[in-house]
Amino acid sequence: MRQMNVAAVQMISVPEVDANLVAARRGIEAAVAQGAEMVLLPEYFGTLGASLSERRAACENDGDGVQQHFLSDAARTHRIYVIGGCVPIRAGDKEERARSACLVYSPSGERLARYDKIHLFKFAQGEEVYDEAQMIEAGDATVAFDAPCGQVALSICYDLRFPELYRRFGDVALMVVPAAFTATTGKAHWEILLRARAIENQCYVLAAGQGGRHPNGRETYGHSMLIDPWGQIVSCLPQGEGVVTGVVDPARIDEVRRWLPALQHRKW
Repeated sequence: MRQMNVAAVQMISVPEVDANLVAARRGIEAAVAQGAEMVLLPEYFGTLGASLSERRAACENDGDGVQQHFLSDAARTHRIYVIGGCVPIRAGDKEERARSACLVYSPSGERLARYDKIHLFKFAQGEEVYDEAQMIEAGDATVAFDAPCGQVALSICYDLRFPELYRRFGDVALMVVPAAFTATTGKAHWEILLRARAIENQCYVLAAGQGGRHPNGRETYGHSMLIDPWGQIVSCLPQGEGVVTGVVDPARIDEVRRWLPALQHRKW
């Protein structure tokens, strides 16, 4: 295992897929210019704020679709790992249902992994109401993949509130959290939860968020960040489009685990 330069792209996605892919390409290019070998895009990077019918129209078949081709092409063009925060993949023959899939592509453009979001967001406070289960079908399996820095564990947004999910991964170097946290929930809990996951598991956490006001009026919290195994924030972007970069260092992971061998002390 070796050090690896990683980046999170923060976006303010709109309903139109083509416009979002232009913005995502801009973010990936900026990250690569800063030396990134692995780039994480946020949840709903391809479309956000559309009506239910528009979101269904943006769904793709597994292995074929404009968002998936974009991710593969970006990885191959720049010879990097690209993690697409989520792509709506049709759930088998169910035209009305989709899986929210986090997709990973290798530097050759090959798809390495697919994780389907397990925990579906539901929130209601006054006029602010969300319910992903209206369209999304929950996944049921954890997924990690091998990278030069070590194993990388996949999760999406609302998963962050369920520490038992992350404990299932065991010894990993990096956990990624593509997200579209609302301004309300993000302000209250985002940083706390991210730092807790890093501290509990003594590994790096890379989070890519949506960060601004979207055309439908929705406001997302942003604050994309990289956190080290001691829970320290390495870099953070509060709001707006941009990138967060840093290094995942296996030696730092080993150091923290020597200082405090908490993982060895687990009882269950």
